[in-house]
Amino acid sequence: MLDLKAPPAAFVLGNARVPACLVPALAVQADAEGLAALDIALEGTRIARIAPAGTLMDAGPRLDRQGGLVLPGLVDIHTHLDKGFIWKRAPNPDGSFEGALRAVNADRTANWSEEDISRRFDFALRCAYAHGTVAIRTHLDSDGPRAATAWKVFAQMREAWRGRIELQGVGLTAIDSVLDPAAFAGLIDLLRAHGGLLGSYTYVTPNLEAGLARLFDATERFGLGLDLHVDERDREGRGLDLLARMALERRFEGPILAGHCCALAVKDTDEIDRTLDRVAQAGISVVSLPMCNHYLQDRQAGRTPRWRGVTLLTEMKARGIPVMVASDNARDPFFAYGDLDLVEVYREATRIAHLDHPHGDWPASIAHTPATHMGVAAGTLAEGARADVSLFPARGLNEWLSRPAMDRIVLRGGRAIDTTPPDYAELDDLMERPA
Repeated sequence: MLDLKAPPAAFVLGNARVPACLVPALAVQADAEGLAALDIALEGTRIARIAPAGTLMDAGPRLDRQGGLVLPGLVDIHTHLDKGFIWKRAPNPDGSFEGALRAVNADRTANWSEEDISRRFDFALRCAYAHGTVAIRTHLDSDGPRAATAWKVFAQMREAWRGRIELQGVGLTAIDSVLDPAAFAGLIDLLRAHGGLLGSYTYVTPNLEAGLARLFDATERFGLGLDLHVDERDREGRGLDLLARMALERRFEGPILAGHCCALAVKDTDEIDRTLDRVAQAGISVVSLPMCNHYLQDRQAGRTPRWRGVTLLTEMKARGIPVMVASDNARDPFFAYGDLDLVEVYREATRIAHLDHPHGDWPASIAHTPATHMGVAAGTLAEGARADVSLFPARGLNEWLSRPAMDRIVLRGGRAIDTTPPDYAELDDLMERPA
């Protein structure tokens, strides 16, 4: 048995099963679950060769995976690392969106020092790293006097984690706040200083069109990417349609990522078709956050929720719209659970949004698709790529999705890392501070 913590200079992961959609450079034959049987030869920190199972018999010592699943490094394109892991000191008593806003705002005012954000941010990254994630985009609350502190911590973490997790940041502000000239100018200065993307969260407001116009003006002037929370909480929201129409009218060519888009699921068929046609034509990508929205949406005491909290991923994908799923929040008032584990996210997304029968190329939604949108070299298995992979004993997607406690081996640069997440007790002293 090979010691993967100190492997030989060259070895082969033999008889592995990989989603064919994550080996785009190789013509492979896939089974009913969309998996291909492959040999993967590693040399040093890189993938040297990929070939059909049983053909790389002379490329070094062989670790027979016996049909076990292999995934590339995973990409989490929508998170909130500045507010993560505060649940113990800032719970959301009724689990509602309004309750989450109140709890986070109070905690931010009372506790979000540079040390507090930094320790929780690093804790979150260690969770994600242990689970096999190689790139993360995080939204940072960028309203008010603590915005500069959050971006300072982000810059420190991006440098400290360079080579392990690639980080991108989004400046998050309310759409109404965008119309405050001084506040918006300060946000743009932070984004330009730190290479961030421009973000906002939309809701039903008379200022929606004016706010989006201001966002488009800034992205065009300063060459910023646009990453928005859209129609997350209001069933009557039509922000996605307005966003697409404005992008088309402006002939906007920059990248746009629309997150959540939950309201679309409760529209009538004609409105859905019109909106999705515009979204596809405008080149907008969409990320769904199924665990967080499933937790928040339609929550009323003493009543079972009717609104599932996911957007129309299947219909979007059928139109060629790039679609993804991501973690969103972790153990904070917006989502009481989570651990920055994209395997959990994908498992729950499959169950909630029926991303199966067939599984097809849905595994790309946590790997190749977000990596492409972020412009990072990750999310696929390719010859010459860094050997960042996760190994599972599951022999197919059904086994993989059926057993949440399944062990995994995570290789970074061809070497096994410790996959033990950090202990919650590390943050106990921070959690003793009242909100």
